[in-house]
Amino acid sequence: MREYLLTLCVTVAVTYLLTGPVRKFAIAAGAMPEIRARDVHREPTPRLGGIAMFGGLCAGLLVADHLQNLNGVFELSNEPRALLSGAALIWLVGVLDDKFEIDALIKLGAQMIAAGVMVMQGLTILWIPVPWIGTVALTQWQGNLLTVALVVITINAVNFVDGLDGLAAGMVCIATTAFFLYAYRIWFGYGIEAAAPATLFAAILMGMCLGFLPHNMHPARIFMGDSGSMLIGLVLAAAAISVTGQVDPDAMALFAGGERNATHAMLPVFIPLILPLTIIAIPMADLVLAIVRRTWKGQSPFAADRGHLHHRLLELGHSHSRAVLIMYFWSGLIAFGTVAYSVHSASMWIVLAIAALSAVGLILLLLPRFTPRAPRWAQGLVPPRYRHASRAAEAAAEAAALDASGTEPQPARPITVGVSGVNGATAVGPRSRFPDRRKAESTR
Repeated sequence: MREYLLTLCVTVAVTYLLTGPVRKFAIAAGAMPEIRARDVHREPTPRLGGIAMFGGLCAGLLVADHLQNLNGVFELSNEPRALLSGAALIWLVGVLDDKFEIDALIKLGAQMIAAGVMVMQGLTILWIPVPWIGTVALTQWQGNLLTVALVVITINAVNFVDGLDGLAAGMVCIATTAFFLYAYRIWFGYGIEAAAPATLFAAILMGMCLGFLPHNMHPARIFMGDSGSMLIGLVLAAAAISVTGQVDPDAMALFAGGERNATHAMLPVFIPLILPLTIIAIPMADLVLAIVRRTWKGQSPFAADRGHLHHRLLELGHSHSRAVLIMYFWSGLIAFGTVAYSVHSASMWIVLAIAALSAVGLILLLLPRFTPRAPRWAQGLVPPRYRHASRAAEAAAEAAALDASGTEPQPARPITVGVSGVNGATAVGPRSRFPDRRKAESTR
């Protein structure tokens, strides 16, 4: 675990330190697109944050290659080299897209080529654990096709969810943390060495996201762009493919020993099939909804719009930060809930806790529908949006609104005054504070 933590810390440090110079380079290179209709930020923000994230990836792999316990991953497996080759290709395409806006179909083709490069170097799905059937071996073309599809879908799912400051990096970091705990348990808990590459990939991906997040939180000083979102999507897919298609499920059952224990151990066998899907559950749902929505309108599935899940949260009335935190919450609940259930599947408390947290998540989603107000005595203990507005503030707001609309604010009570006429008579009636303005309005 210490060597994984060292790799994680080095990746975080390199990514964090590189992001500042990369931001200056992006500004100098003109990688600051104009504000688009679907954007939620107000000022042009530099992209190309994926350059710093790719530097963190290279640093993490370099450090791991020189550590005693992690060096075996590079000697016994070609997966780290396959990951680096595919990541370099997809990162280069992302950099060009951040600067020159490459066509969506060209990016799709580049994603398939990057996935094919990893497949050619051995990072592919060999078998799939199917519940109540067992391990199903795949032919070469079936495994290659499934691997390419999973890589492309994961890349686009992460790319689609990258719409708010800190959203994509935070969600991927949370989900990858749960994935790291599961892969580490397979590696050191079950003694299956084939899970070592996935554990290393997850640790490095966590470091890439954690190092970039301080620069990307709202208000973001730099965006990761397609060079970053496609990169972390590819690394996430590589980790999922490694643990799903490379780890033999039968080895986990045999390690348990005995028929009863082997039967009980079969539940974690199926988790590799489920966990990669739970990691990208929210981005995947957003991707599917976007494709259905755009094709229903007769648009291209790659046409950008403001119908993503995070846009809908903003339309419900959530603030930028609260929308991001809600997405964090659901991502963590799905990923960590799946891992916890795989470890203690017989415990009913885990199911009850997941159900309770799901109810809390629904309440958070509907929070703008009802805005509670704190009592008068607790005004100083709550944020301003939960306080009762004072009468003076309400009156000032009403006066400002009426003045902006061009009409004269009427006094709450008629003021009776005496006005002496020419003949000495006294007239009684309401007095206007703006006689000239009212006269001008009556002549329009």
